[in-house]
This record gives sequence, structure tokens and C-alpha cells, in this order.
Amino acid sequence: MNAHSTRRKFVGGTALAGAALVQDATETAAATPSSLRPSGCDAALLEKADRLIAEQVASGAVWSAALVVRRGAFEFVRAYGRAAVNTPFLIASPTKPMTASAVLLLLDQGELKLADPVQKYLPQFRGGERAAVTIQHLLTHTSGLPDMLPENVELRQRHAPLSEFVAGTYRTELLFRPGTRVSYQSMGILLAGAVVERISGQSLPAFLAASVFGPLKLSATSLGLGGRKISDTALCQVDVASDWDWNSTYWRNLGVPWGGAHATVRDLAGFIEQFVATENRPWTAATRLAMRSVQTEGLNQAWGLGWLVEPRAFGQTCARGTFGHFGATGTVVWHEPVAHLTCALLTTRPAADSRAGLLGPVSDLVAQSVRA
Repeated sequence: MNAHSTRRKFVGGTALAGAALVQDATETAAATPSSLRPSGCDAALLEKADRLIAEQVASGAVWSAALVVRRGAFEFVRAYGRAAVNTPFLIASPTKPMTASAVLLLLDQGELKLADPVQKYLPQFRGGERAAVTIQHLLTHTSGLPDMLPENVELRQRHAPLSEFVAGTYRTELLFRPGTRVSYQSMGILLAGAVVERISGQSLPAFLAASVFGPLKLSATSLGLGGRKISDTALCQVDVASDWDWNSTYWRNLGVPWGGAHATVRDLAGFIEQFVATENRPWTAATRLAMRSVQTEGLNQAWGLGWLVEPRAFGQTCARGTFGHFGATGTVVWHEPVAHLTCALLTTRPAADSRAGLLGPVSDLVAQSVRA
């Protein structure tokens, strides 16, 4: 699938019916199971998803949102509230597979191996069972590192640089023996980013811009603000405003490898679609497949390399092989290879408040739309 090909488009407005339709003459039908619609998505179900988002925006529960649904050459795109289709959002944890993709690019270049101990590149990470932690453990949430450091809030309150988070991760206690279970760990992704910086000699934001976002023509994606003004982005709905919250200059510019990327909804959809592409740039086909294939067989949760590979986490009817990621700021992106279906929904309401009532239901409707 080429994320930048011409597509049939439903764009703008709040009603799907009567929208202009442009057909790409070069569209070719992909082989799909007989239970799937032969092309496109069911309009009534997309209208229902559209109304669900619009109603929550109209009520004030959600300030801004943007939705993209793609299937082959079909594209449905909407913006809501204070956002436009090209508004960048702080996407939060979908940043993790972006960081993982930087590591995997170095793998393809022969600069590292997944079985390499983290200590090989970050010698300060030592003591206890740290010698057993590999690059693969960092990317599959099996390292034993915590999600956040015990001093996480204190570091943010005093505007600590990212290097202090890395130093804290060198010292923090492992929660379990590496490789024995899955436990979601932002600090493992932080060290993965530090490995990229150590090998490449570049900052992670610069490496991603030059080696991933640039080649993929994701011009609206950056780790950190990327030179933007915060006022040019969608503002997150935070409970108590502070100088270190999601909307602060400090946090938006920090560019944390586990959650600091900004992207438009189309760019995020384009990024995930790269992992079902067949070309060998910038990653090999084998690496693309490995990132979205289960690497944690026999453990308590199914992760690839950076991507969650649990179909029902995204839509109750999603088929085996569906992969994606949720973000704490109120975001989700996923792709179902069986149906050639992509869904990206960016909102400003935290996932703790929006996952059950918005992110999940919209994903369910989108997944059903190819089976109606």
C-alpha cells in the first residue's frame, strides 16, 4: 500500500452523504476474504462514527479531533472543533513505534543487533540483571524497566533535561527478570532512543527527521515541536494547567522518545501504512514484517517491535495481524492487513477519559464498516 497514492476521498463537512467522490483510475482490487466488502467502507457506519465524534465535540467533552479512515484508494477524513485536517496533535505513545523504527533502521544498516545487550551501547546501564537486558527487550516491553521513574513528576516540575531521565533509568530498579513478562515501559523506549543517539551521533529528533520522516515525506511529523508554535497545534485538555503539562513549552520541546511526537492525522496514518508496504526503503521488508509480528509469544501480552499486536484492543471485529498503538493524550492509530484498513483518530481529551467512550467505539465502527 502506498500511503501517498491518489485516493477516493470523502473530505470535510460533518455529513458523509452526498460528499464528492473522485475515483483513482489506477486503483487495483486487492484479494480479500469473501466476508469483506469488495471495496471501500460502509457509509452508514462511517456516518455513525462521524456523528459520535461530532456530538462529543459539540457537547464540549472534546475540544478538537481529526479522523482518517483509509482502505486502498478510499479515504474518509474529517476534522472537528478547533482542529483542521492539517492541525498537528501531540500524539503521545504512537511515538514509541517511531522510536522503534529508528532502532530498526540501524539494524538494517548493520549498526546493531536485537540480541545486543543494552550495555554495549550504554555502559552506564549496569548492575543487577541489567546485563541481561537486550535491545529487543526495550522494544517489546519485556526489559523489566518501569513505565515511569519514581522521580518522574519531580523531574518534570523542575524542567529537567532528557539526559536526567536517561541517567535515572540507568539507576532505577528492574521490576522483574528481563524477558520473563510484558510490562509497559516508557523508560525502555527512552533507552532505545539513547542507543540511536549513541550510534548515530545525532539527536533522536534529528535522526528521525532526516532518516525516517523525510524519506517518507511525513512533512508534518516531528519529535518535539519541530519549530512550530504551540498555538499552531491542538491543545490537550489537561486537568490543571502548569508549566510542565502537555501544553507547556517545556514538555512540547522536550521530545521524549516515548510520547513527544507531533503529527497530523494523515501523517500518522501514512506512517503506520509503511509497515505493510513492500519496498525496501527505509526498512527492509523483513524488518517491516518483524515490527508488526508478535515477538512475545507465550507471555502475557502480544507486542511486536514497538507496535501492539492485539486485534481486539482496537476493534472487536479486527482480524488477526491488526497492529497499532493508543496515546495518553487521546489518540489511536491501527492497521488491519487482512482488510487493508487504516484508522487514525486524534483527539485532545486524554485517553483515560476518551478510550472507552470514543476511541474504542469509533475503532469498532470503522472495523465493522468493511464487514457490513
